[in-house]
Amino acid sequence: MALLIEEDCINCDMCEPECPNQAIIMGADIYQIDSDRCTECVGHYDEPQCLNVCPIDCIIQDPNKVESHEALYAKFINVQS
Repeated sequence: MALLIEEDCINCDMCEPECPNQAIIMGADIYQIDSDRCTECVGHYDEPQCLNVCPIDCIIQDPNKVESHEALYAKFINVQS
């Protein structure tokens, strides 16, 4: 499942440089995660790096983008190509 940045994001700029897939971009008001690029860091790290650095814990798993570990790994392979 891809991750989602909630509306209480404070635009602290911590998450964007940590994303190995360049899936985090600045949206109109807050940072957003491109679900087509987000692998929850599968293929890079054991856990999502954006979750580790977010000071207010506003990043959650997107309930509308449920994906298995295998699907996330396949996406990692495609993003790297």
